[in-house]
Amino acid sequence: MTCKNLWLFLIRLNCPDAAMRSLELARRHASSEHERLVYEGWILYDTGHCEEGLRKAEESIKISRSFEAFFLKAYALADSSLDSSCSSTVISLLENALKCPSDNLRKGQALNNLGSVLVDCGKLDSAADCYINALKIRHTRAHQGLARVHFLKNDKATAYVEMTKLIEKAKNNASAYEKRSEYCDRDLTKADLEMVTRIDPLRVYPYRYRAAVLMDSRKEKEAIAELSRAIAFKADLHLLHLRAAFHEHVGDVLAALRDCRAALSVDPNHQEMLELHSRVNSHEP
Repeated sequence: MTCKNLWLFLIRLNCPDAAMRSLELARRHASSEHERLVYEGWILYDTGHCEEGLRKAEESIKISRSFEAFFLKAYALADSSLDSSCSSTVISLLENALKCPSDNLRKGQALNNLGSVLVDCGKLDSAADCYINALKIRHTRAHQGLARVHFLKNDKATAYVEMTKLIEKAKNNASAYEKRSEYCDRDLTKADLEMVTRIDPLRVYPYRYRAAVLMDSRKEKEAIAELSRAIAFKADLHLLHLRAAFHEHVGDVLAALRDCRAALSVDPNHQEMLELHSRVNSHEP
């Protein structure tokens, strides 16, 4: 596997430090100026210098119209601009990238990214074509994008089937089970989210969902206990806010205040938390 492919593979495996080392190695051993510029662009992008990375991509394109340069420019542009009007430019860049020679690993990623942009633009049929073409070259994650297209076309059953295909190919993939849970009824959703927790107990969403279901079923103590399981390893603002609201609902003012104060220590200016704290504080004995 080449350095350029190794970097992308490591990114997909969520190994950013190893990916950065691979990029540095690729930059040092670049066979041409336009390749070196692309690697420098990715290094700049990955270290938070998006605009500088974008300029490196543009310099590289002036020298040689390569897949790598177009892909980098599309990626950096999509991340640097909140203006939806740049979507057409990103689409054009990815289409140009796909016309250039490359391997299936990177072309699959480009097709997947292009599908995502097209979905955001409401071009669902074109997005589906991208995901299908990505699957033809074994880009497994495209199942998730295709499932999203089916869901947006109000075909939840087919979306569920598409995510099942991903789960069958990517064993023990907690995020795939979590995503599939959005495309089924409550019983199947609960089963998928239980599987998520078994695979990766540190994913927060399943605890929040189960707590909401328990609260909806008037099982307040169980709902609070479920949130407490998540807060034990991740005391983030949203979990504390939710548990504070649950405590307020059952009349446990002191517990609600503790969670409010803990949440405000994370973000003292959070408006909803401030309002909840003020409301609960007015009931303190």
